[in-house]
Amino acid sequence: MSRFYFLVVLAVLGALPAMVIRLAGWHTSSLNELAFFGVAVLAAGFMLSWSAEAAERDLSQGLILAIVALITVLPEYAVDMYYAFQAGRAPESQYVHYAAANMTGANRLLVGIAWPIMVILHWWRTREKAIVLAPVNLVEIGFLFLASAYAFIILLTNRIHLWDFAVLFTIFGTYLWQAGRTSEREEDDGETAEPGPAGILTQLRPSIRWIWIASLAVTASVIILFCAEPFAEAIVASGRQLGVNEFLLIQWLAPLASEAPTITIAILFVVYGNATKGLTTMISDKINQWTLLIGMLPVAMTIGAGHPLSLPLDPRQHEEFFLTAAQSVFAISLLIRLRFHWLSGLILAGLFVVQVVVAFIHQNNESRVIASLTTLAWLYLLLSLPILLTGIPTLKAAMKWFVVVKRD
Repeated sequence: MSRFYFLVVLAVLGALPAMVIRLAGWHTSSLNELAFFGVAVLAAGFMLSWSAEAAERDLSQGLILAIVALITVLPEYAVDMYYAFQAGRAPESQYVHYAAANMTGANRLLVGIAWPIMVILHWWRTREKAIVLAPVNLVEIGFLFLASAYAFIILLTNRIHLWDFAVLFTIFGTYLWQAGRTSEREEDDGETAEPGPAGILTQLRPSIRWIWIASLAVTASVIILFCAEPFAEAIVASGRQLGVNEFLLIQWLAPLASEAPTITIAILFVVYGNATKGLTTMISDKINQWTLLIGMLPVAMTIGAGHPLSLPLDPRQHEEFFLTAAQSVFAISLLIRLRFHWLSGLILAGLFVVQVVVAFIHQNNESRVIASLTTLAWLYLLLSLPILLTGIPTLKAAMKWFVVVKRD
């Protein structure tokens, strides 16, 4: 327990300076605030991750993987909802673009960086060339496909509407329901302790364990409540101070800080010999961000405005969204045979690096950035087409799992 106490104290101390600054109403430079509030959001994310993972012993594993993926990205939701809320209060402001940028960045970061990390780390550890998924994982693949298909409908309307929230919420809710019906993915998983601090918590008596789970979750939620807004504003101010396009910092820096805890948890699964669970956690994370995160943007805008609003996609945001949808389709094609090869991971990472580098090189040339986004999106789709066509039988099997979850 001493290691667990040390990590909890470390997380609390990491968030303490930001909380003091926030509660005292002090102000410092934008870069200092970015560091203080960024560390606080990161610390809160880790506490949420530990509490969610520790709850796994008492819940269906299929359900908990989905819930863990949801809870651990609450910092990401908080930042993006703040931007969307402000966009509702000022629909002509840059906050509209910030909300969309944060959402597309978070989604592409997961697939372009987190997924490759899983398979490359697995190869480095075991020399196995692929992570093999179980037949039950067709549930995640099927729902990710459904959400990605709906994304192209959003592209046709050029806006994210309130009714999109209803559709996307239904997709995610059905996914949770289906995951809850799924039995343990592997019988011996329930006998293996969770990695990291969550593993220590699972060894405690249920009553003590749930006190810790609740305490960590509440503490983290309070930190996020107080720090999400100044963190979001510090990113914008820091970009201007450094002469870097704030749009790019919001798209990549904010998701990197908020996604780090859940990616770390997934990495621990791989290190402790459960690469399938690590990758599945990342897929679940992608599903919830590709459904709930998108759908909640017009809701937050509506709350901010006090009347119904939709999130418009300008030419840049339209192509950013198109690229994100295309990347999702390509990622699905790489999973469709229930094997994620290390070469697939390298391709995803390489294409991701290209888009980020091009965006920074041409950050002051909007037309070139838009052209590069469109080109990369079509490249993803062209690469996906032959793989998907040859994997149609597997895709049909995934659709059947929406009705009846089969057990291997």
